[in-house]
Amino acid sequence: MLSALLDLRMRNHRTREHVVAPGPEQNPHQLSLRPAAGLPDRRAAASATFQPDRPPMLSYRHAFHAGNHADVLKHAVLIHLLNYLVQKDKPLWYADTHAGAAIHALDSSAAMKNAEFESGIGRLWSRTDLPVPLGEYLAQVRAVNPGGVLRCYPGSARIAAQMLREKDRLRLFELHSTESRGLQEYFCHAGPRVIVQAGDGFDGLKSLLPPPSRRGLVLIDPSYEDKRDYLRVRDTLRDALQRFATGVYAVWYPVVQRRESHQLPAMLKKLPARNWLHAGLTVKAPSADGYGLHGSGMFVLNPPWTLPGMLRKTLPCLAGVLGQDAHAGYQIESDLS
Repeated sequence: MLSALLDLRMRNHRTREHVVAPGPEQNPHQLSLRPAAGLPDRRAAASATFQPDRPPMLSYRHAFHAGNHADVLKHAVLIHLLNYLVQKDKPLWYADTHAGAAIHALDSSAAMKNAEFESGIGRLWSRTDLPVPLGEYLAQVRAVNPGGVLRCYPGSARIAAQMLREKDRLRLFELHSTESRGLQEYFCHAGPRVIVQAGDGFDGLKSLLPPPSRRGLVLIDPSYEDKRDYLRVRDTLRDALQRFATGVYAVWYPVVQRRESHQLPAMLKKLPARNWLHAGLTVKAPSADGYGLHGSGMFVLNPPWTLPGMLRKTLPCLAGVLGQDAHAGYQIESDLS
C-alpha cells in the first residue's frame, strides 16, 4: 500500500501523505500509515489542547543547533531548489531574511553543549547508501570539511554562495549585530555578488522585489522565538507575492508544542500563490514538559515540479535514519494545480 502511495503523481493536483516510522532505521517500505506525531495535521490541530500562555517552547540560538535534524531538512530542500533554478542561464537572485552565521564550528562550546549535530548531519556523514538528493546535500557540507572529518557546518548563506554562479546575486539580512558583523567580514571580498545588510529581513525584503532578472529564491527562516514571527512570515509573503508573484519562496518553521507552529501551514495555504508544497519531518515524540524541537517543516510557494519527487525519495530515509523513537515520520502535502 505504501509503495503505491509513494508512487502517486503529485504534479497538477492536490495530495497529502502522512507516514510514521515504527522506529529508527526501519525499511521505508515497512512504515505504517497513520498521522505522524507532532506534525501540523488539521485534524490533530483541531483536537489538540494548546497552552498559548506558557513560556516559549524553544530557545533557538542557532549555534547550539547547527547541523541538527531541522538543518538537514532545510538545507536538503534549499540545495534542491538552487540546483533546479541555476539550470536556466538568466541570473538568479537569492535572498535570506535571517541569514545567521556563514559557518559553524562543531567543536565550539555552543555546538558541543547538546551536540545536536550528532543526531543530524552526524548520522548521515559516513553513509554510502543515501538517495541522490541527500548525496548532493552531503557534498555541500563536505565542501567546508576538506579533510573528510566533520568539523564545520555551513549556514544557508555559505551553501548558497557555494552553489550560485558569478552572475547570480545574494542578498543577506541579519538583525543580530554580532552575526551581521560576522557575515560582513566573511563575505567582505565577495564584491557586489554578495551584500549583507544589518537589519530586519522581513522589512528589507521589500526593497529587493522584484529582482532585476525577474528570477528569485527567497529563504525565510526566523527563529520564531518571538511568536509574532509566525504572523510576520505570512504578512511578508503576502506582500512579496504582490511585488513578485512568480518568485520561489521557501519557509522553514519549527514543529513545537505551540499553537502558532501548528497554525502556520494553514495560514500559508491561503496565500495567493500559484501552487504550494508543504513537507514536515518529525524525529521523536513531543517531550512531556512541552519544551524542545521534535520536528520541523518546509513550506514552499511556487515550488519546481521536481520537488515532490525529491521529497518522496528523501523523507522516508530521513525519518528512518534521524528518527529517535517510534514517533518519527514525515508529511508531504501539496497543491500543484
